[in-house]
Amino acid sequence: MNYRHAYHAGNFADVMKHALLVTLLRLLTRKETPISVLDTHAGIGLYDLSGPEAQATREWREGIGRLLGLDPELPALSPLRDWLRIVHDVINEHDGKLFYPGSPELIARLLRPGDTLACCERHPEDQPILRRLFRRDPAVAVHARDGYEAITALLPPKTARRGLVLMDPPFEQRDEFAALSHAIITARQRFPTGVMAVWYPIKHRTPVRTFFNTLKDAGQRKLLALEFTLRPPLDPTRLNGCGLLIANPPFQLDEEAAAVLTVLRQYLGTEDTETSVQWVVPE
Repeated sequence: MNYRHAYHAGNFADVMKHALLVTLLRLLTRKETPISVLDTHAGIGLYDLSGPEAQATREWREGIGRLLGLDPELPALSPLRDWLRIVHDVINEHDGKLFYPGSPELIARLLRPGDTLACCERHPEDQPILRRLFRRDPAVAVHARDGYEAITALLPPKTARRGLVLMDPPFEQRDEFAALSHAIITARQRFPTGVMAVWYPIKHRTPVRTFFNTLKDAGQRKLLALEFTLRPPLDPTRLNGCGLLIANPPFQLDEEAAAVLTVLRQYLGTEDTETSVQWVVPE
């Protein structure tokens, strides 16, 4: 309950997660049938990068700060274009002030008529802010509840047979990877036609390998890992990279995600930065 994402909004991990999230949603919305999205750890949805929290860490300068001066229409940025357009739109709507859209805001802007979004946020200060953000949007429901609990309570969705479950916990608990493994298995049992997207930190490799092996041993199939490491993951006290594990990914996500990660490496990385698109377990 102590974690506040405002301190980290717009950093390299956010950029990677959000650019891939938009790519994933674009693929899911190619079909006309409606989708339902569950964001289990939603945050406040919109972040003021000039505010005291973001300025305290200034992490955003090495993330979205490196991309803000670029024209989204440049051919070299085409894999990031849809996401960057939304970022620019949000800034323009706030008269040029540096407001950064989190996952609920990005998802809400990509919903079509008939699509729905359920956001879960239980932090006592963040939840009212998120509720105010979507108070006039009938397609978005905000729940003041634990995100893992919502997987049982809100799945399968009542409004669609297709959709996405986004899990992005703060990793404050030592057993967070174990909780995520259980959540993925439960979510796929309750919503077998849905896509699961799970963000995870990469400090060193052992916890990630254990996470993957737990899912393999449980018989999970169709697991795609998308990773961005700023530097070799050797120091367990630092966030050296991050990943997005996709269960039941839509067709062509692996190819489109590789293009996104290649561009991000060019603008956010160093000579030590690596990206990967790897099937942990194929179909």
